[in-house]
Amino acid sequence: MLKPPITIIDNASGPDDALVTLVEYGDYECPNCGQAYPIIKTIQQQMKGRLRFVFRNFPLQELHPHALVAAMATEAAAQQGAFWPMHDIIFDNQEQLSDANLIRWAGQLHLDVAAFKTAMNNDALLKKVEGDRENGIRSGVNGTPTFFINNTRYDGSWEGDHLLHALNKVHSK
Repeated sequence: MLKPPITIIDNASGPDDALVTLVEYGDYECPNCGQAYPIIKTIQQQMKGRLRFVFRNFPLQELHPHALVAAMATEAAAQQGAFWPMHDIIFDNQEQLSDANLIRWAGQLHLDVAAFKTAMNNDALLKKVEGDRENGIRSGVNGTPTFFINNTRYDGSWEGDHLLHALNKVHSK
C-alpha cells in the first residue's frame, strides 16, 4: 500500500476527485522512467478528467548522478507553479541534465531564475525530495518506475497498453 496517502504537498495533475489515481515513483535520469514518460502522457490524454496523476521523486543517486539535482529542479520550479512544465522538459531532455541546462530551462519557462537558483539549494526542498524517497521505501519501492493505482502497488507491465488497461479496469468498477 501507498504510504503516506496523497497530500497537498504532492505534485498532482488531474482532478482531485478522479475515480482513478496513478502514482509514479520515478527518477529523472532512469532510462525506464524515460520510456514510461510518453506512455503516461498518452494515458493522461486518453483518461482526461478521469485520472489524477501524482509524481513522487525516487532519485537513485548511486546509478544516476544527476537524478537528485533534476528532482530539486522540478521542486524549485513547483515553487513558481511550474512543476509539470519542468518535469516535461527534463524528461524530454533526459540525456542533458547539467546544472547549466536546468537553469537555462528555468529561463525558457519564464521563471524567476534567481529565485529558482536559490530554491535549488533550499534544505526544505531537499527534505521534500528525500521524504518522497523515504516514503517510497516505506511503500515497498525498490526501483523505478514503480506505480500505484488507487494506493495499491501495480506490479504489471507499464509498457504498451497494459497500464492503461489496468487503469480502465479500476475505473469501470
